[in-house]
Amino acid sequence: MAARPEGTPVWTDAMYTDVEGAKTFYGDVLGWSFGEASTEYGNYTQAYKDDKAVAAVVPPMPGQDGEPASAWCLYLASDDVAATAEKIRAAGGTVLMEPMRVGDFGSMCIARDPSGVAFGVWQGGEHEGFEREGEPGSYAWAEIFTREPAKSDAFFTEVFGYNSKKIKDEHMDYRVFDLGGPQPVLGRMVMSGEDFPPEIPSYIQIYFAVDNCDLAVDRAVALGGKKVFGPMDSPFGRFAAIVDPQGAAFAVIDEKTTVGDMPEFE
Repeated sequence: MAARPEGTPVWTDAMYTDVEGAKTFYGDVLGWSFGEASTEYGNYTQAYKDDKAVAAVVPPMPGQDGEPASAWCLYLASDDVAATAEKIRAAGGTVLMEPMRVGDFGSMCIARDPSGVAFGVWQGGEHEGFEREGEPGSYAWAEIFTREPAKSDAFFTEVFGYNSKKIKDEHMDYRVFDLGGPQPVLGRMVMSGEDFPPEIPSYIQIYFAVDNCDLAVDRAVALGGKKVFGPMDSPFGRFAAIVDPQGAAFAVIDEKTTVGDMPEFE
């Protein structure tokens, strides 16, 4: 597989105090199976859909203070993770975990933009990233949810060289980022109103593709998840936002079920 262009979403994982509970939940909701825990790398456990790697779950690192909040982390591709870390600092971001090599799999760092959005950077080695995308049970899309859109827009375009386009809607501040091709690679939403109380930090929402949005939501709720928004029809698909039983937010989308015309961007 050819290396993805810098800034392309390439991987996602989440930390759980109850890894077995997370495996049960996502195994039922998204149809995932799981590989053996890699003891050499903190019991990092990859998730698979039809034998293709789609995500991973991992327990907290030993000695970590308190009980860490569970959250999905999106990793963006880099040709040189150390150089990207310097770009992050120069653009006003914070490097939370310094660049480190993960055996022969690749190299990574964890960072935060000036508005508080956490994300990962991945320089692929043996592990290049998603082996399946845009199909049921795999990564489909991601959106930056931020309270300070001007800061996030400037940061991500500077660090990753994105082009930025705003939706033509005077009632909605929504942008997409692309890398010069016809398809966007990332979206950006503004957190405002009562849907986003102050205690919810800025974050990146991961969308996983499903065959049927309503059934996926029903399965998630039956297993202790919480429906936050939707299911809702859109030109991009029928989607819903969910919080899993351990507090990690994500979304599901049926991209085959579309309603309405695609929006225009300026």
